[in-house]
Amino acid sequence: MSIEINGIAHVQLSVNDFARGSVFWEKLCHFLGMKTLIKAADTVYCIGGRTGILVRPTAEANRGRRFDQWSAGLHHLCFRVRAREDIDAVYRFAVDELGATIVHAPEEGAFAPGYYSVLFEDPDGVRVELNFVPGKGHFGGEGRLAPDGPGPAGSYGEGGLGRG
Repeated sequence: MSIEINGIAHVQLSVNDFARGSVFWEKLCHFLGMKTLIKAADTVYCIGGRTGILVRPTAEANRGRRFDQWSAGLHHLCFRVRAREDIDAVYRFAVDELGATIVHAPEEGAFAPGYYSVLFEDPDGVRVELNFVPGKGHFGGEGRLAPDGPGPAGSYGEGGLGRG
């Protein structure tokens, strides 16, 4: 037996400087069409688009430690958008309104046909990606997981997905 999930209910993030980090995330969430459900002295929780982002301060003993995407745990967070132009708009917002550290400006990627994304960091170095993939991505057309597709890739790297 198996089930089919209905998205990710929420992601909880811990930030070193709650005043700074919560403002960053709340502004980003509002730009993404989400609404603030909880805004307390130690919590900001935004919901929308079948997604939730919960922000809390780190434990006192861990304050000041910068996020390391290569440690166990979260590597990066990626939101899917509905139009290619949305990637360009969020890039401008990340630069102009959030003052985010840009890892890469909007660019084509090799992960899926038509993949277009932007990647930036929050104040603690948590990487945030937004991507657009046209159509059904890997599930449609000539996608790897389409009915006549080649199936799972055997590798993944800078050049995208390798042979199955």
